[in-house]
Amino acid sequence: MFALNRRHAALLAAAVLGLTLAGPAAAKTTLRLGHGLAKGHPVDVSLDEFAKLVRERSKGELDIKVFPAGQLGQQRELIEQMQNGALDLVHANASPLAAFEPGFGVYDMPFLFRDNDHFFKVVEGTVGDEILASSRAKAFVGLAYYDNGTRSFYANKPLAKPEDLKGLKVRVQPGPIATRMINLLGATATPLAWGEVYTALQSGVVDGAENNVTALTLARHGEVMKVYTRDEHTRVPDVVLVATSTLDRLKPEQQELLRQAARDSAKAHNARWAAELEKAEGEAAKMGVKFVDADKAAYRQVVQPMYDDLKTTPALATLADRIQAVK
Repeated sequence: MFALNRRHAALLAAAVLGLTLAGPAAAKTTLRLGHGLAKGHPVDVSLDEFAKLVRERSKGELDIKVFPAGQLGQQRELIEQMQNGALDLVHANASPLAAFEPGFGVYDMPFLFRDNDHFFKVVEGTVGDEILASSRAKAFVGLAYYDNGTRSFYANKPLAKPEDLKGLKVRVQPGPIATRMINLLGATATPLAWGEVYTALQSGVVDGAENNVTALTLARHGEVMKVYTRDEHTRVPDVVLVATSTLDRLKPEQQELLRQAARDSAKAHNARWAAELEKAEGEAAKMGVKFVDADKAAYRQVVQPMYDDLKTTPALATLADRIQAVK
């Protein structure tokens, strides 16, 4: 009996020593990420991959829970929750971010980018990084950009020339620059949350909208709008955002891990998105959507006053100049 007790004591001592040498288990930090797009949307898939990268690279110390489809609110509500510290991460388009930090509004400027290569040089370069960091005083910063394609107009008639828009009510994302563009084109800008757009198009509350071609298929707008005009007036990226209150409580190496995982997920997303755009155009054509080309030079001429307007906001004017100077 005594020998048995001695053996148990030895085993217990060895176990305690093993735990002591191993140290305490790392505490898990759970982060919540909200976005407004449907489960299974390419952006949702990319955000799930971002969460997986963070979990794997942190060896489980950081665990991101993704809440899609507006479960926690639409874009503005999500951003406000993040500012208040009630939400850790948000995926949002840069356009509504301009209401919180004006620098993001530069991406709303029409015909800002020359081509695909120019766009990626900007968002993956110094100017893009400065814009991501510019909102720190507003309690959030950007981690990475997700490509969202070029935005064009769609309605139930061709909009090949600017005058074709006159008198139409066009849904835009909330933001002063997008509103100004629509008004210059002679239409009435109607800001609506994304989740309200299908019903508004269907019921005639608005006559058209502007977005990339996947809006026709993934959001089913091609069921009610049958002409997509390729004017490609803007290319407004999406942004993966983090609350500064969340970022500041992480260890420096965790902060860097989060940033790098976001950027790596963005590269994978951008490749996925390019394939999705090509697929969406074919699917939209099967839905009966016609694609027409626009007189881009005429559109550029009509919206040129927006660049003159920027001179009254020197910081934005400088950003636009720096973006257009990127080679």
